Amino acid sequence: MTGNEFRSTAGSYARDGKGKGRHMKQISIQVKRMAGVMTAAMRKVPLIFLLFALVGSTSCMSGIRLNTEGAKESEVSGTYRAIFVGCNYFNDLNTVVFLQKEGSQYIFEPFVPDFNYRIRKGVPAEEALAASEKFLNCSSLFRNSQLSRIVTPGGEVLGYEIKPIYSIYVYGTDDPLYTDYWLKDDKVVIKIWLDQSVDRMLNDGRGRNFHR
Repeated sequence: MTGNEFRSTAGSYARDGKGKGRHMKQISIQVKRMAGVMTAAMRKVPLIFLLFALVGSTSCMSGIRLNTEGAKESEVSGTYRAIFVGCNYFNDLNTVVFLQKEGSQYIFEPFVPDFNYRIRKGVPAEEALAASEKFLNCSSLFRNSQLSRIVTPGGEVLGYEIKPIYSIYVYGTDDPLYTDYWLKDDKVVIKIWLDQSVDRMLNDGRGRNFHR
């Protein structure tokens, strides 16, 4: 190989080396860019899931919120679809009764497992009130019952809620059960839950003598 040929070949390898170096540098830059995009995308994933959860929660709670007002037994008339929730064991605090007016276009639907409530249809008002009082007396702490009407924002009475009232000295409240009503299409969805402090007390065992 002559000197000129050697210089030519060496120059060619040098150019190829520089070209390959530039090519590898470009690949490295692209890889870093892709890594950055993937990192940003991964950061957004929890936010996306959170947004979906919020949307789902909103859709579950969509509808018209109903109110409750104190009522008297004398105003309860006609016949009712009586829904007895709870009293699955003695001292079951998740116990409540709902009276839906017979013939109403709105069906009461407790948001609890099917096995946790019973329904009686066509019950006259006086009989429904008496049966409710007997059903609610499911605890040694029971004192009396509380009757409330369930009304729309416009004042239409859709039915009644009858809750047990307990001795305040054990759980720190005489009414540990909360209810929430939402009108969705042709249903009144009823959500039921215990006061958090009472629920913790039962789960911690400090209320073990007063529940199953």
